[in-house]
Amino acid sequence: MPKRSNDDPALKLDNQLCFAVYSAAHALTRTYKPLLDVLNLTYPQYLVMLVLWERDGMTVKDIGQRLHLDSGTLTPLLKRLEAAGYVRRERARDDERQVNIHLTDQGQALYEKARSVPQQIVDASGGNAKNLLVLKQNLVQLRDTLNAAAD
Repeated sequence: MPKRSNDDPALKLDNQLCFAVYSAAHALTRTYKPLLDVLNLTYPQYLVMLVLWERDGMTVKDIGQRLHLDSGTLTPLLKRLEAAGYVRRERARDDERQVNIHLTDQGQALYEKARSVPQQIVDASGGNAKNLLVLKQNLVQLRDTLNAAAD
């Protein structure tokens, strides 16, 4: 079979939006890793903690909706956070099918240790918070548009 030359710019890797987003997300996650290692958190666990620091006592379902994660992905994360002593899971009194997630004292104390993480990410990305905010807004709009198109 003859070797094919890719002359179509639409099919070049460097022209793919998906690859730019994927590789940027990968670089961002690598940047977070040493910052979160100090907190004994993985990146997905950090996202769960951010949600709970905003509103403690949420249901597993609500956390999943907020993070765009299904319960099969979220439940193991929550179990590891519970084993680390950061959260406790509690069945709802009015509906035992629902599980509420509460921060422990240790999980609440971790908030203060995590406060510097966002600024460290801004610094690592070149220090321009305004540009990052615009980028974040554009990515959220893209995510929401793609989700609406898929529904």
